[in-house]
Amino acid sequence: MEACHSPQQSNVTSSGAIILAIISLEAFAGMWINAFIISVICIGWVRKKTLNSNEKILLPLSFSRISFLCFSWVYSFLYIMYPNYLHVHTILQLLISFATFFNYSNLWVSACLCGFYCIKIANFRNSFFNYLKVKIDRMVPWLLLGSGVSALAMGIITYDLNKIVQSNNLNFTCPGNFREAIIRIEKHFFPSFFLAGFGYTSTFMAVIFSAVFLLFSLWRHKHKMQTNSMKDLSVEAHIRAMKSILSFLVMYSINFVCLVLTIFYTMTNENIVTLLIYIYLYAFPGVHSLILIFSNPKLEKALVTDSLLCEM
Repeated sequence: MEACHSPQQSNVTSSGAIILAIISLEAFAGMWINAFIISVICIGWVRKKTLNSNEKILLPLSFSRISFLCFSWVYSFLYIMYPNYLHVHTILQLLISFATFFNYSNLWVSACLCGFYCIKIANFRNSFFNYLKVKIDRMVPWLLLGSGVSALAMGIITYDLNKIVQSNNLNFTCPGNFREAIIRIEKHFFPSFFLAGFGYTSTFMAVIFSAVFLLFSLWRHKHKMQTNSMKDLSVEAHIRAMKSILSFLVMYSINFVCLVLTIFYTMTNENIVTLLIYIYLYAFPGVHSLILIFSNPKLEKALVTDSLLCEM
C-alpha cells in the first residue's frame, strides 16, 4: 500500500524545484510588467478623467494576465511542493476555475486588441470596413463585455465539471492516486476538452485574420510609398511595424500550439514536452505585454523615465 504524506509535508525533487524556480521567475516578471501597464494607465486616467479605446482594452488585458499568472502559479506551487493540498476539492475547483476564467479572458481580450489595431490602422476600400472604422470606439465596451461573458461561461463550466468529479467518489488520498484520477477524469470528460479546443481555436483565428489583414495593408501602403519615392523614414517605420506584427503572429501561433497541447499533456505527464509547454505559457503574457509597452509611446516613455529614476 502506498504511503501517504501529511498535507504539511513537502516532497519536492531537485527537478521540481528547478521547474518551480523557472515558473516563478516568469510569473512574477509577467505580473510586474502588467502591473506597470495598469499603473501608467490608471495614473493617466486620474489626470485626464478619460480613457481612449486602446487603454480600455489594455487595462482588462493586463489585469486578466496578472490574475491568470497568479492563480496558475499558486496551482503549480501546490502541485510541486504540497500536492496533498490539492486533494481538498474546494481548493482544486477554485484554482482551476479562476485560472480558466482569466486564461480565456486574456485570450479573448488579446483577440479584441488585435482586431482593434487592424480596424484602426489598416486601410481598405470597403464600405463595411469603413463602417467598422467609424464605430469601433463604441464597440470596444461591448467586445470587452462579450469577452468577459465568454470567459465566465468557461470558468463556470470548469467549476461544474470539477463538482461532478468530486461526486464520482474518486480516491484522491495519495499523490499517485491523485495523478491517476486526473488522467481518468480527462478521458471521461472529453467534451470539455473539445470545448476548450474550440475556445482556443476561435481566439486564434480572430488574431490570425486581424494580423494578416493588417500585414497586407501595411505591405501595400509601403509598396505605394516606395513607388512614389517617399521618405525612407516612413518606409522604415512601416517595415518595423510589419516585423513587430509578424513576430507577434509567430509568438501567438506557438502559444496556441502550447495551449492545445495542454489538453493532451497535463502537469501529470512529467516529461520534457510538458516542461517546455508550461515554461512558454508562463513566459508569453509577460513577453507580449513587454512588446506592447515598446509599441506604445506613452508606456515606453514611462518605462524609460522610471528606469532613469532608478539609476539615479
